[in-house]
Amino acid sequence: MFENLSERLGGVFDRLTKQGALSEDDVKTALREVRVALLEADVSLPVARQFVKAVEKKATGAAVTKSVTPGQQVVKIVHDELIAVLSGEGEPGKLKIDNPPAPILMVGLQGGGKTTTTAKLAKRLKERDGKKVLMASLDVNRPAAMEQLAILGTQIGVDTLPIVKGEDPVAIAKRAKTQAGLGGYDVYLLDTAGRLSIDEELMAQVEAVRDVANPRETLLVVDGLTGQDAVHTAENFDNRVGITGVVLTRMDGDGRGGAALSMRAITGKPIKFVGLGEKMDALETFEPERIAGRILGMGDIVALVEKAQQTLEAEQAERMMKRFQKGQFNMNDLRMQLEQMIKMGGVAGMMEMMPGMGKMAKQVDSADMDDKMIKRQIALINSMTKMERANPQILQASRKKRIAAGAGMEVSDLNKLLKMQRQMSDMMKKMGKMGKGGMLKQAMRGMFGKGGMPPGMDPSQMDPKALEAAAKQMSARGGMPGLPGAGGGSALPPGLSGFGKKK
Repeated sequence: MFENLSERLGGVFDRLTKQGALSEDDVKTALREVRVALLEADVSLPVARQFVKAVEKKATGAAVTKSVTPGQQVVKIVHDELIAVLSGEGEPGKLKIDNPPAPILMVGLQGGGKTTTTAKLAKRLKERDGKKVLMASLDVNRPAAMEQLAILGTQIGVDTLPIVKGEDPVAIAKRAKTQAGLGGYDVYLLDTAGRLSIDEELMAQVEAVRDVANPRETLLVVDGLTGQDAVHTAENFDNRVGITGVVLTRMDGDGRGGAALSMRAITGKPIKFVGLGEKMDALETFEPERIAGRILGMGDIVALVEKAQQTLEAEQAERMMKRFQKGQFNMNDLRMQLEQMIKMGGVAGMMEMMPGMGKMAKQVDSADMDDKMIKRQIALINSMTKMERANPQILQASRKKRIAAGAGMEVSDLNKLLKMQRQMSDMMKKMGKMGKGGMLKQAMRGMFGKGGMPPGMDPSQMDPKALEAAAKQMSARGGMPGLPGAGGGSALPPGLSGFGKKK
């Protein structure tokens, strides 16, 4: 979503960081480009002006221009200012759900993704916060809107209010309130009707529902692709109904992302969540530090670690760790690693979240290093017998031919995979020996939430120059290290569950 903005800002900062000392003119020229980049990304003019003014004030101070790396200092100031623009009050993603049943009102225009977002939020409250949730559709205008919510409820295992034909939204809201109280629900979500544009009838209906339900939270669901129009919608809804937070949907699209930056600054309401796809778990908390980091190409290690935690159970991780400490790493382990990579969004998805690697994600795409390659490797492993997977060293010419033919690939592809498995196995042995598995334990703990980030993995403590150098070294090799057919021969950056490399 923020790709163009990232590229433009990246270009400006690359030029800044190459200069030894910065004059005020240098900073002004750079910030002029930053303002153009923001406007091109569909950030509203007042917000862009205010942003540049705030950065200029801090960046032209004597401490910056005389510092050793003034360019990096300016990048830091822009980063901090981005966080300030995006931040709302309170903890991101936190909803006021006290004395049950707590009503949450979902409002917005038609086609913004209200119904899907309601279901995503219900799933999140049920699974992450252990709440008993009831969903009710108040959309009596759109055909099959109520049925859609009922179907989604069945999918995610959340109760929906039984449909009674001919009821008006206020009556449905009252019935939902009664049912939530009688059924012992913690939260009930009211999915209101939308319109193609804001009109008096829509607002009057939403106001009537609000007065009946008295919601703890009123969340405005806005399509992230509508740009500046989304900001006007938010203002209108806030003036009439009073919203407590915003959910931006379609943030995985190719919109220009400026709405997210303007929304918070103009309405003063926090962006609580962002929708990143159609799947029911594609709802993330909107964390200003992490979004700012992604925009400036600083990566998002936290999201990467969270994804790893979700995709690999802790018990499985413990079992793997015991095996790795003994230096055991066979084809079954490798297959599990590859499958986890795909679950975490594939190679490109993971690289976008890694500090200094954002620019590499495009090269990965162009080097045909997509998930197909990982799937081919999994196919080769699936083509082996149980014994071969457990003991890859027994593979000789005839077995290799059979396995490659079974996966519809060449023997040379299999040889590359075997080489990769051998390298990783050797690495596990080395790491297992270091301080009785100390390094491996730390890496695994960092991945699976037992004691935070491994040392050296926290992006805030990393040297930006070292990261840049690593990225350049990779691009010089023409691909990503450690993956067959991708050039390079070491391994993925440290801490990536088994794709680690001794520091």
